[in-house]
Amino acid sequence: QVQLVESGGGLVQAGGSLRLSCAASGLTFSNYAMGWFRQAPGKEREFVAAISWSGGNTEYVDSVKGRFTISRDNFKNTVYLQMNSLKPEDTAVYYCAADFHGGGRYEHWGQGTQVTVSS
Repeated sequence: QVQLVESGGGLVQAGGSLRLSCAASGLTFSNYAMGWFRQAPGKEREFVAAISWSGGNTEYVDSVKGRFTISRDNFKNTVYLQMNSLKPEDTAVYYCAADFHGGGRYEHWGQGTQVTVSS
């Protein structure tokens, strides 16, 4: 049974930082590209960042470029999202997702972790 468990969310002031983690189990982690998505109240879920199976390639939505960094540790089966210079508009539930062989389908999802940025 595949499980993705996010952690590290919380309440932070604008300009602050948080580091999200997503621990994966029940799958061969190195077979999956990994992504972070977010959904703010009343809005659709949006893509935030992705990383290839090796960690050699990353991709970000324009609104977080230069502020967020995605990384992974294939020995720990964990993907991270370092979020710096947080803004109130970053407030959302953040989800990690696993994408088999980078096909773009994101077959597996976590339950999400809340990030709230106060102004």
